Amino acid sequence: MPLTRISMRRGKSAAYRKAILNAVQLALRETFDVPPRDFFMTISEHDEENFVYSPDYLDMARSDELLIIQLVVSQTRKLEQKQALYRRIVDLLEQVPGVCPDDVFINLVEVARENWSFGHGVAQYA
Repeated sequence: MPLTRISMRRGKSAAYRKAILNAVQLALRETFDVPPRDFFMTISEHDEENFVYSPDYLDMARSDELLIIQLVVSQTRKLEQKQALYRRIVDLLEQVPGVCPDDVFINLVEVARENWSFGHGVAQYA
């Protein structure tokens, strides 16, 4: 059960934002075997003064099209799956809506399964 948070500059269309969400969800389904109806995702849009980043850290050429994608997942995936996820997200975002690979920053946060509650105050995975 991934929890996806995406931060980006303000000003993109609803269709553009939807394409981003769809790409990330598809990558999760393909590489992490996430069920089709298992999605909890947000996009936060920020004004220029509230969206600060290093444009050239690690020899990237980042632009104001930068997407900061944070995925919170259960601590169950192998390194190979994580690497496949990163590649697939970048590939899909490059196709639609056309995000440059340098503008895709991904942070994966792993938590123990007992750290999820999907409702009713119950730790369903514990």
